[in-house]
Amino acid sequence: MSKKFTQEEMEKRRQQRSDTRRMVLGNIFFKRTMISVLLIIAQFVLMCYGIYAMTNNGSQTFIVISYFVSMICVIYLINIRVKEEFKIAWLIPLCLFPVFGVVMYIFVLVNPGTRSLRKVLKSKEKRFIPLIAEKKAQTDRIAKEDEHIGSLVHYLFYAGGAPAYEDTQVTYFPLGENFFEDIVEKLKAAKHFIFMEFFIINEGIMWDTVLEILREKVKEGVEVKVMFDGTNAVTTVPHHYDRTLCEMGIEAKMFAPVVPLLSTHQNNRDHRKILIIDGEMAYTGGINLSDEYINAYEKYGHWKDVAIRLDGPAVVSFITMFLHMWNLSETEDVMYENYINHAVAQSNANGYVIPYCDDALNGEDVAENVYLYMLNKAHRYVYMMSPYFVVDSEMVSAILFAAKRGIDVRLILPHIPDKKMPFYVARTYYKSLMDAGVKIYEYEPGFVHAKMFVSDDTKACVGSVNLDYRSLYHHFECGAFIYKSDEILSMRDDFLATQEKCIEVTMEYYNQISIFQRLMGKLYKTLAPLL
Repeated sequence: MSKKFTQEEMEKRRQQRSDTRRMVLGNIFFKRTMISVLLIIAQFVLMCYGIYAMTNNGSQTFIVISYFVSMICVIYLINIRVKEEFKIAWLIPLCLFPVFGVVMYIFVLVNPGTRSLRKVLKSKEKRFIPLIAEKKAQTDRIAKEDEHIGSLVHYLFYAGGAPAYEDTQVTYFPLGENFFEDIVEKLKAAKHFIFMEFFIINEGIMWDTVLEILREKVKEGVEVKVMFDGTNAVTTVPHHYDRTLCEMGIEAKMFAPVVPLLSTHQNNRDHRKILIIDGEMAYTGGINLSDEYINAYEKYGHWKDVAIRLDGPAVVSFITMFLHMWNLSETEDVMYENYINHAVAQSNANGYVIPYCDDALNGEDVAENVYLYMLNKAHRYVYMMSPYFVVDSEMVSAILFAAKRGIDVRLILPHIPDKKMPFYVARTYYKSLMDAGVKIYEYEPGFVHAKMFVSDDTKACVGSVNLDYRSLYHHFECGAFIYKSDEILSMRDDFLATQEKCIEVTMEYYNQISIFQRLMGKLYKTLAPLL
């Protein structure tokens, strides 16, 4: 049942929002995080001015050299293994603005921040690779037992380090309110440790309730680790909030704080949502720790989001995911072995679960390949729910191909967007999708933030991965592929129930979209791979 909030709680929330606004204004003018943002902007402006000065004051020889280097960059770009949309997005500045394009492209290629992070990630992997290797025999057996998912099982293990698990119970939560009720109950019962990794933490009813429980658990001797993304310090929590949590006895870290350095490394955010309790259960999905996710207040109309809880051996993979990120800033790694022996096999659970993660530095598009697999292997239907639809030609082709071969392909997107530009881009795909037979729906009550695929009553995936470039190629993400679990039917039924609350997009509806929206969407689509 959905959680009901009292008038007193709502008044408290309104007061907290007012306090948060004042806190944010303080950040804007006084806090170091915002100063860092302003310094980054200043560096970019200075770089642009320097390029402009060199272009206008340089000699003819300088201009010729610039065009020559630009041509080399174009040839190099065409021949490297990278998405075509990224190539096109870079070719435009390289050809139209050779000096600016060359400087920016070389800057991205040699970016020391990204290279350093990739090196640290690789070094930390050595600690948990032996743990994953222990699952090889089990994963190989599962791949051989069921040829329908054998290829995906093989890929996720060897390319993504993600083993397949049996005997893991899946519980589906169709709304943030349901998720919130469950984690409050389970957090209160924690005995050993709690790991939390969320993109957003925002003070209010949801986070304050959780924080109160965490503080009590610390007093009881429960180990608590909390990690959140560094962009929080700009908008949702006070600066150095990790230190505030540490003073409460909670081990806390802020991933990639915003620093005053112009670097594409700042683009690689921790977008994952993971909650682990006692090593016995793990949660993931699209839900952050902020009140709009539980509809304690309406930010963009009714907020539709989903999550899952795993009970059983598959929790081990989420423990290794969390500790891998946690150990990035540790001189002495936290030992994985201390936390992975608590999960108990669920004898009544059917099917398989494969938790997986993805990032911009591993050389694999793991999350996108899971989505493509579901589209290409579908026999009857594929239902998709996402807050954004800003994708490459490969994803669009897979969706069109599925629809054209008779698969029932449906897509639910928001009707009330949180960001205008991605909303406009999504609408630029509508006509070609409808022409192929794809059914598109906009969630009329508000905003869809769920990231869910369901197919053929046998396959599903739920996690933090949006259908956009940032999630698929830039962020740290996670999810779980689920096969032949009874809970897949609950996901299907929830999709169909959500569809009933939607506006179906028809050609008549599409023709009413303004010319401005279409033009802005097409313009933004060109630059989207680089943003």
